[in-house]
Amino acid sequence: MPASVPAAHLVRTAPTLPDRVRVAVVGGGQAGLSLSYFLQQLGIDHIVLEKNTVTHTWRSQRWDAFSLVTPNWQCQLPGHPYAGDEPHGFMKKDEIIDYLDGFIAKVNAPVLEGVTVKRIAPQPEGGYAVATSAGDFIADHVVVASGGYHQPVVPRMAERLPALVTQVHSADYRNPQSLPEGAVLVAGSGQSGAQIAEDLHLAGRKVYLAVGDAPRCARFYRGKDVVDWLAEMNYYDMPVDAHPLKEGVRDNTNHYVTGRDGGRDIDLRKFANEGMELYGRIGGFDGQYLQFDTNLRESLDRADTVYNGINSSIDRFIEKSGIDAPAGGTYEPVWTPEFERPLLDLAASGITSVIWCIGFMPDFAWIDVPVFNGRGAPIHRRGITQIPGLYFLGLPWLYTWGSGRFSGIARDAEFVATHIATQETQGAQASPGMEGIAGTPAGQQTMAANLPGAQPRVSAMAG
Repeated sequence: MPASVPAAHLVRTAPTLPDRVRVAVVGGGQAGLSLSYFLQQLGIDHIVLEKNTVTHTWRSQRWDAFSLVTPNWQCQLPGHPYAGDEPHGFMKKDEIIDYLDGFIAKVNAPVLEGVTVKRIAPQPEGGYAVATSAGDFIADHVVVASGGYHQPVVPRMAERLPALVTQVHSADYRNPQSLPEGAVLVAGSGQSGAQIAEDLHLAGRKVYLAVGDAPRCARFYRGKDVVDWLAEMNYYDMPVDAHPLKEGVRDNTNHYVTGRDGGRDIDLRKFANEGMELYGRIGGFDGQYLQFDTNLRESLDRADTVYNGINSSIDRFIEKSGIDAPAGGTYEPVWTPEFERPLLDLAASGITSVIWCIGFMPDFAWIDVPVFNGRGAPIHRRGITQIPGLYFLGLPWLYTWGSGRFSGIARDAEFVATHIATQETQGAQASPGMEGIAGTPAGQQTMAANLPGAQPRVSAMAG
């Protein structure tokens, strides 16, 4: 087998692997390709292993009306910034794929597609044994760039629903026409759940929405996109160590908002006024009745508190900076539930479909290296673990808010690539001191409960 892999995009049904490679990158999404971009610049031999096809989740796990929730100007993949005519617009699904295709062609990474990594284990003499569906090899360094959203979460109660009820996860939802006629229950109100509920609502479908703990934010405020304001406030450059929640921010549920039709708020109370049925978090099914927590009012109020809190922080910034901006204001509820409804008769409701929008779970069971905390999350500083030669990339808040997004992955990828190059030059693989990293005594921090938007994902059902 060849000793190295050329820097070309390889797509093979039965790829031939090297005996040894300096860097193995696991995952061919934006994180893995971004790292390849910098490794190539540094002249470091590497291979990218992708079990499906490069950037496949953007193609196979998004609904038809999907659009970015952050403005196009934040698309800053390395060497490939957004170059279109609408920097403050929101690319739709097909436009996102075109943007990624341009990046794939530009990077021209040494990718082997259709290769599943089954196990990674350290070798006594140094390096890592990498076992894959296409064969085994040794890597001096391994970068896990497969993200943190691996296994769709579907609760066990789903097994109790009648077989006549169609059930899909948000990753498999495409459009209202793909579902059978009848009402739809959307379980979860995070970014995907809120947007899918809106997609169905706009199509005239009867929607029941089980509301979780997700916060929300305004799309526009005081003359600008809220993202623009937060960028001016340097929020997106804040490292995780400087965030009031420290590593706890990695568990936060994303705020729901949309970039659809040029961008707008998602106001679940407005949907309720228009006929959408809102319930608390879904809890079970007894054979006749769907069961819900009686927390709808609390969840809506908490989301609005975060919404107003973010706007208030913008108000303070505008005042402190002496910026001339349109007047602001406070959101006032347009609908309030008169009472909580803990039960819903499934048959009487006319529900024929359920869409589970309660997220994903990470799966790092194939990494046989002691770098995980008690919750199964990797312990690292800026992606560098305490075990020499093992790195992570593309995780939420790996370093900043943008670490798992188009806006911040370049900074993280360059940092990891530069660290690898430094270790190669020094002929050693020293890791940084681990004090202050989550999972070690010095890194155990108390959550700042009063931070606007600080809503930890306390359960898989949070949406």
